[in-house]
Amino acid sequence: MNHTALSALRAGLSAAAVCMLSACALTPVAPTASTAPAVLTEAQIAAVVNRPDRTAADRDNDRRRKPEQVLGFIGLRPGMVALDVVAGGGYTTELLARAVGPSGQVFGQAQPRDPSRPVPPGARAPGAGVLDRQARLAATPAAAAPIALLLRPLVDPLPPELAQGRLDVVTLMFNYHDLGALGAGRGQLNRAVFAALKPGGVYIVADHAGRPGTGISESSTLHRIEEAFLRSEVEAAGFQLQAAGAFLRNPADPRDRETPEPAMPKDEFILKFVKPATAQNPAVPR
Repeated sequence: MNHTALSALRAGLSAAAVCMLSACALTPVAPTASTAPAVLTEAQIAAVVNRPDRTAADRDNDRRRKPEQVLGFIGLRPGMVALDVVAGGGYTTELLARAVGPSGQVFGQAQPRDPSRPVPPGARAPGAGVLDRQARLAATPAAAAPIALLLRPLVDPLPPELAQGRLDVVTLMFNYHDLGALGAGRGQLNRAVFAALKPGGVYIVADHAGRPGTGISESSTLHRIEEAFLRSEVEAAGFQLQAAGAFLRNPADPRDRETPEPAMPKDEFILKFVKPATAQNPAVPR
């Protein structure tokens, strides 16, 4: 390779790195019906989940989280652009990156630290888990999408360049109940997700099931939320319920404690909401 070509290659790689870290504007070309990648098959999803370079901790978490069923429920395709809201340690974020592959893009959102509160001793920086996963994936031959951290408040989770019709999938896994203190801010979050999704894009929400009539009142005690309550809030933002998965359910759980007694899996639900193909983006306050 001559010096000019090598310089151009280095410049391109540098620009790509800056784009990933700053969540720069995406300019995807909409595929036609004949060129759109097919939804991942069961065999392809199994290959993603069973990659030997996944951590032992993630494999242990798989027993409860059932990633093969979750990824199949979402209906992922190579090249998709996905956002994992409240990414936490990045378990779902990494699975999304592996599933959509190098032609895709994944963002993990984390809440910035409240400057008015003291930092607990030994606390890691917000989003550290997401950054760790991106670094590990980049250092291995894993066929995964780049992961970019979005350190942004929940009520305004996306920068302007991603906020209007740029995403294919948004996930919020087992954390909606923790948003009890947000109040009306939950509606603002849901409207922001609705605006950021392309028409036909999906919003996946999973959580620990509460009893009928409890709403989100047990969010800080039992860490549960009533499914009907969650559904009503998300639908109020313009979403339509497309599917409800049964693979996380446990009807034997009385749902009256944080941890069921006698010991058993918690009753959990997972819902797939879709932004209607004819939907117009709402005006989202920024």
